[in-house]
Amino acid sequence: MQIGMRERSGPGKGEVIWRAPHQQGLINMLRNPAYAGIYAYGRSRTDPSRRLPGREHSGRVRRLEAGQWLVRIEGALPAYISVEQYERNQARLAANRARAESLGAPREGPALLGGLVACGICGQRLQVSYEASGRGLTGRYCCLRRHHTYGEPRCQQMAARFLDDHVVAQVLSALAPAALELSVTAAGQAGARRAEVDRIWRQRLERADFACDRARRQYQLAEPENRLVARQLEREWEAALAERAHLGEEYERYQRARPARLSPAELAAIRALASDIPALWAAPATTVADRKRLLRAVIESVQVTADGATERVHATVTWAGGHQTRAALTRPVARIDQLSYYPALTERIRTLAGEGLDSAAIAGQLAAEGFRTPRLHDRFHPGEIQQLIRRLGLRPGLDHDHRTDQGSLGPGQWWLATLAREIGMPVATLFGWLKRGWITGRQDTRPPYRWIITADHAEVERLRALHQLPPGYHNRRRWTDDGTPIGTPKDKEPGNHG
Repeated sequence: MQIGMRERSGPGKGEVIWRAPHQQGLINMLRNPAYAGIYAYGRSRTDPSRRLPGREHSGRVRRLEAGQWLVRIEGALPAYISVEQYERNQARLAANRARAESLGAPREGPALLGGLVACGICGQRLQVSYEASGRGLTGRYCCLRRHHTYGEPRCQQMAARFLDDHVVAQVLSALAPAALELSVTAAGQAGARRAEVDRIWRQRLERADFACDRARRQYQLAEPENRLVARQLEREWEAALAERAHLGEEYERYQRARPARLSPAELAAIRALASDIPALWAAPATTVADRKRLLRAVIESVQVTADGATERVHATVTWAGGHQTRAALTRPVARIDQLSYYPALTERIRTLAGEGLDSAAIAGQLAAEGFRTPRLHDRFHPGEIQQLIRRLGLRPGLDHDHRTDQGSLGPGQWWLATLAREIGMPVATLFGWLKRGWITGRQDTRPPYRWIITADHAEVERLRALHQLPPGYHNRRRWTDDGTPIGTPKDKEPGNHG
């Protein structure tokens, strides 16, 4: 598709030429009220405080609100779209702006509720962040406004997947009774879109016919004595005829492939898809942006409030029209001691371990009683149960075994889990420090191939102090006292951060 515009200078000044559309031109067309038949005057003003010396047209404030225009007359010009459609376009453009008060344009990230989720504690809109994992991008909703503005702690943060699944289930359930109306609307929209494309094709053919007729008239009006001019005009006429023939062949091929009216088979396919809305939602042709636009059409906001660091979350969905639905959700957490039922879980493990059950049997019993893991899995792994038993000190587990492939543990040597418990930090975090080279250790060659960490009393105290630093401390870039930025070789280990 091409857009017609008039030349402003040069030999063809005032003539209509056809060019490929560009972004700013399309934005100007969407914002111009003349396309809705509205005559407007005073859409921009001059702000004296913004005037620059020597620049006559500086200081202009453009794109004022419609209520601030000096003159607005509807129906004064030929309209391409209705006034209502024009106002909807302006509202959508305003909502797509990257501003704090706007929802923002729907992006391709997997988090479906970006711009819709609000914090139930401070009322600010939650931001979306992503991190790469083995399964792709993992979304997270974070309340960071007061943290970035005032340096206060973050109100709350939570994984995006569980909240998206809840809201999507609510939306699909609400849309189920409207399946018949949805199929009729979809069929009408598909038919209208094909008719619009067919109209554009006919306009292109009309322009090609006009170009051919113009080239013919120019050739016929040429004086026979001007043979060079006549020969050039003849070539232009032949080129216009060839372009018209090529365009006509393309239009015929398009009509054979996509007729203007939907066939009975296509109508039946639309009805089948509309009757199975979940399948339409999960179809490969439905993009993430399409799903986000659908959610924004029926939902105004989703307010979430986490119960501290536990897995309990209270969500309030505000639908278009003002109706609200409330639900108590369960989110995944990072550590097992964040679970609200952690005391009951440990007490139950104490009881089952006292009865002599092994780790696998305890895991099965906990699954039968409804205890879930921090990641919301239905069943604990026996290894996790064994770690909990050692943490609670119920049995002399492997940590009390000092035998290694080189004899016994020597002075200043620890099993990885024992050192983590001594410092009071998660085993996974200490293992991450080992992988980064922040601590020294080796892997035992005897089963179960545990890690042996070398750390004397001073090293243990250093690691304990590092663990007390706030989250994200090691990832920030700082300047040391000698002006060396973080990231130089001597600052790689965590002891030099700060």
